[in-house]
Amino acid sequence: MSCYFVARIEIHDPVEYSRYLDACDAVFARFNGRYLAVDPVPIPLEGTSEAGRMVIIEFPDEASFRSWYESDAYQEILAHRLAGAHCTASLVRGKS
Repeated sequence: MSCYFVARIEIHDPVEYSRYLDACDAVFARFNGRYLAVDPVPIPLEGTSEAGRMVIIEFPDEASFRSWYESDAYQEILAHRLAGAHCTASLVRGKS
C-alpha cells in the first residue's frame, strides 16, 4: 500500500536550509520515492492556515519510506532542514 510523506516547512534560516536542499535530491534518488507536490504557497481552504511550503512525497510502501527516512544519509542532511526551518511532518498511509 502506498504511503505519503507530508511536510509543512517554514524556513527561518535560508542558508542552513540550502545545505539540506543541496544534498536532498542525491539522497532521495537512491530510494523509491516520487515527489507529488512542492508548493511554496499552498492555498488554505479550511481551518487555520499554516505558514510555509508543503511537500508531498509518495512511496510504494511503508518499508520504502522508512528505508529513506531512517537512512544514515537522510538523517545526516535532515539536521540541516530542522536547523533551518520549523517543520511538521507526517506519514500518511494510503487507502487499501
